[in-house]
Amino acid sequence: MTNTSTPKLLLLAAGCATSLWLGSCGTDQHAGTTEVPTADANFDRFKGQFIDSLWYYDPEWASSQGYHRYDSLLVVPSAGRRQTEAAVRARVSKQLATFPVGELSVNNQTDFRLIENYLNSSRWYADTLKSWQWNPAIYNLGSSVAEILNGRYQPLDRRLRSISLKISRSADYYAAAEDNIKNPTLEHTKLAIEQNRGALSVFGPALLDSLNRSGLSEREKKDFRDRVATTRLVLENYIAFLEKEVLPAGHFRSFRLGKALYDRKFYYDIQSSSSADEVYQKALAHKQELLRDMKQRATRLWPKYFADQPLPVDTLLAVKQVISHLSQKHATPAGFVAAVKAQIPTLTKFVNDKKLLTQDPTKPLVVRETPPYMRGSGAGASVSAPGPYDTAADTYYNVEPLDGQPAAQAESYLREYNEYTLQILNIHEAIPGHYTQLVYSNRSPSLIKSILGNGAMVEGWAVYAERMMLESGYGGNSDEIWLMWDKWNMRVTINAIIDHEIQVGNASEASIVAQLTRDGFQEQAEATSKWKRATLSQVQLSSYFTGYTEIYDLREELKKQQGSQYDLKTFNEQFLSYGSAPVRYIRNMMLKKA
Repeated sequence: MTNTSTPKLLLLAAGCATSLWLGSCGTDQHAGTTEVPTADANFDRFKGQFIDSLWYYDPEWASSQGYHRYDSLLVVPSAGRRQTEAAVRARVSKQLATFPVGELSVNNQTDFRLIENYLNSSRWYADTLKSWQWNPAIYNLGSSVAEILNGRYQPLDRRLRSISLKISRSADYYAAAEDNIKNPTLEHTKLAIEQNRGALSVFGPALLDSLNRSGLSEREKKDFRDRVATTRLVLENYIAFLEKEVLPAGHFRSFRLGKALYDRKFYYDIQSSSSADEVYQKALAHKQELLRDMKQRATRLWPKYFADQPLPVDTLLAVKQVISHLSQKHATPAGFVAAVKAQIPTLTKFVNDKKLLTQDPTKPLVVRETPPYMRGSGAGASVSAPGPYDTAADTYYNVEPLDGQPAAQAESYLREYNEYTLQILNIHEAIPGHYTQLVYSNRSPSLIKSILGNGAMVEGWAVYAERMMLESGYGGNSDEIWLMWDKWNMRVTINAIIDHEIQVGNASEASIVAQLTRDGFQEQAEATSKWKRATLSQVQLSSYFTGYTEIYDLREELKKQQGSQYDLKTFNEQFLSYGSAPVRYIRNMMLKKA
């Protein structure tokens, strides 16, 4: 999973101050010339102005993309702000419609569709989904402040001044948050409490130590300390508001979206050529395919590990027993993060030796413990990648430590991420999965494709990378590694199934955990964690399977079409060259070049 920032709300400028409204503030024509710009030239200019304005009005998103000019700004999520956004969305949508999409290049047609989807989805998010009302966890200053503090793009003094100005409005920010919250979900309320408690650590000794090392004036330091103290108080008050007012009141809505909202969110978020129902049915069929393969491999492995026992009549039981045996080999709780770090060089070498794609050794990958303000969502590992403006910055591979977990829970978790599946996890999250794909994405000549990145493509590539590595010989093509990949891919497949059954149907926790442990052969700790994650997110769990199957199908189609001219490295690098665009659009661009 990734923690790359996703589009939230459209925050664009109105008027000539930001040069967004083409034609209203002059033209690009030079005096004395009659040259008429092409449709692509006009659209390229529009894209640049669209992005410039976007960053000014969403500084937090800008920071996550490596654009730090507006780090000192804090957007207060008030009703007035939402009204401004609605008016601007309407203006930009009207202007976008004036471009002759059929006359644009294939690349610009894709950018047009991405901007169009963004405008439409942001309106739907604000006016229909209204997560700003029912998800208290979206209000958290810890993440944006930590990102500025930990960055290396600007001198420390400048970063601290940006933080000081940003948090000077923390009281207004959390006051607006409290005003916004109406009938939240119980699950998101608990998450908000946990993550905002984690945010308190951001405003702790490390921040003040940085201040003491800085060259700020004594007056600036005093203002900074006062604002940090105020922000801590505001955070504590917000947590108290959730604990002492929201929780006791008990006015909670269901975390389930229902079919209409789920289908529409799937349409906007996934941008697939398939509907939510079609993906669900495809996942059900793929689940049966995986079970057949697992039974065959477990049958072959049975004499190797259980020579003194007859093969069970129930082949599913054989699968479970073989997986259980293989899962006994795993890291220790204290050594889990270190075990992740130790595998990265091996993956890098394999990709280079097999010439699967070209890697950039200058882009650092830092394995770290997941920061406290990011914990609690149910995702044990994730990647936080720099944006296209800050490509030299570190990419963080976040691994949630097992410190403090009960022994039985830690053991269950480690059996899930055993010697085999930990390697697959690292392929997915790091090399050549998320980390590698996002390095390529930041090099895309189209900022739109990087900024408006598609989660299904990003997650789909990471899943595709797992299979591609095993197909290329990683793990020695053994039944053990393939059986455990089947189990891992079963998780991806069941993710899509349970996401639909939970959000559209009324599936209970017991039935979901049973499906994950029985059909998915998952450990209890993983299954209960997945239930929690499924209650806190919608559609995202379907992105893995959707993106993976679309990428794999595209590769197989091109392989058949190109015959002896097909080359895996060429496919991988061409696919990644289009940024993080939806697979359906990458497909169009690659097939036109084939």
